Amino acid sequence: MHEEKVINRKSQAQFDVREVGYVESIRQFVVIAKGLPFCMNGQIVEFANKVLGLVIGFTEHEIQILVLGSAADIRAGDEIYNKGKTLTLPVGDGFVGRIVNGLCQPQDGLGPIEADDHFPVFRVALGVMERQPVVKTFETGTLILDAIIPTAKGQRQLLIGDRLTGKTTVAMDAILNQKGKDVICIYCCIGKPYSSLVKIVDLLQEHDALKHTIIVTGVASLSTGEQYLAPYTACMLGEYFMFQGKDVFVVFDDLTKHAWIYRQISLLLERSPGREAYPGDIFYLHSQLMERAGYLNEERGGGSMTFFPVVEILQGDLTGYISTNIISMTDGQLYFSTDLIKKGFLPAIDFGLSVSRIGNKAQWSAMRDVSKMLRLEYIQYKELLKMTQMQGASVTEDAQNKLRRGEAINVLINQYRNEPVSIEAQIVYLYALDKGFLDSLSKEQVGVFKKDVCSFLEKKYPNIFQELRENQDLNDEMKKKLEAGFKDYASKI
Repeated sequence: MHEEKVINRKSQAQFDVREVGYVESIRQFVVIAKGLPFCMNGQIVEFANKVLGLVIGFTEHEIQILVLGSAADIRAGDEIYNKGKTLTLPVGDGFVGRIVNGLCQPQDGLGPIEADDHFPVFRVALGVMERQPVVKTFETGTLILDAIIPTAKGQRQLLIGDRLTGKTTVAMDAILNQKGKDVICIYCCIGKPYSSLVKIVDLLQEHDALKHTIIVTGVASLSTGEQYLAPYTACMLGEYFMFQGKDVFVVFDDLTKHAWIYRQISLLLERSPGREAYPGDIFYLHSQLMERAGYLNEERGGGSMTFFPVVEILQGDLTGYISTNIISMTDGQLYFSTDLIKKGFLPAIDFGLSVSRIGNKAQWSAMRDVSKMLRLEYIQYKELLKMTQMQGASVTEDAQNKLRRGEAINVLINQYRNEPVSIEAQIVYLYALDKGFLDSLSKEQVGVFKKDVCSFLEKKYPNIFQELRENQDLNDEMKKKLEAGFKDYASKI
């Protein structure tokens, strides 16, 4: 008799303890609910049709819930269930090479993704004592950035400019340049049309870069809740690899549209609008995200997470609410100018308004040596060019030499899209410039030099680029090899 009671107890089903409320009203993708006295901000609730919702606010008498999916089948009076869980999503190595939405659900038709763990989407950034200084080079593959406006692993570098100025192109070149460098890349698409996402996927597949990339999609066709979550989900996936001691690179494209999404949510919640109709807490929303980048100390694994947030502005106006907010919370910005595009200068990065607050601490010693005067020389060339064009008079021989050198710099730093250049090649170009080898070449010859010199040097000195990467310095032996190679190249022109 006693044995039968034990068997019956074991066979009984587990109780599912949950709090039950109901939908009072629906405002597009926001639900106003009642009857959940113990739920908290940031918790997940479930509607009767299995769609999830995120608790995003309270008033004295009601709960405000953002629907994470379609709200088409939710009706007033429907039940809502709260199990007391915060928003955690699956993470793991299996996400690399895949396309997921803001809820980490596959969007590429390649089947389910096996999770290694579950991480909270909203997390407090690690403190200063758990980090270390950012001094390691993050190689973007864009000569202007690596030589003049360097980026370090763990840095937050803002890409800002009008639409169609090349912001996404520079970010994608940085992803393409991480091939073979053991860096996990995450591209987060926020509020963009589906066609833009298709172009990005095609580009990554064409260059075999999808193998080291995760795409988190929050395209405009998805629900507002998924678009809102997308950047936090991308950051959460990056943290999984960072805590394992790996280097991670995340592109948020773009945070202007994310701010638009949050503005829609806040207006539906009847929150008081502030400057440019944005809610006051939009600053906290983005700063909470940006602070999660960094370089962890050895006790935490030594991993890093580098951010390239993208912000779109109108007619070059840097004084907008969102742009000034994100400028204040990043470690530098790259300003993309429409005027430079009209002049054929690519990438269209304006030196005067662009800065990296990390400075040259993150650069290789070799790059620091060959690029220290590059910005000044180029600015002087642009000023001299303006003067000679305005006056229309003859110039001195010294001025002609400076103009010729400036033309050589112009050819070197102009770069075609989706063709990242290795740090080693950049150093070769700039060392040739520094030693005056390019001063005697015409503009067309400099272009040919840029195209052919690296393959020429590799044939003459098979291990020269490997040595340069290992040492990251221009020692006397390396200088002799480069100068001898330049002389041999010049004899064949």
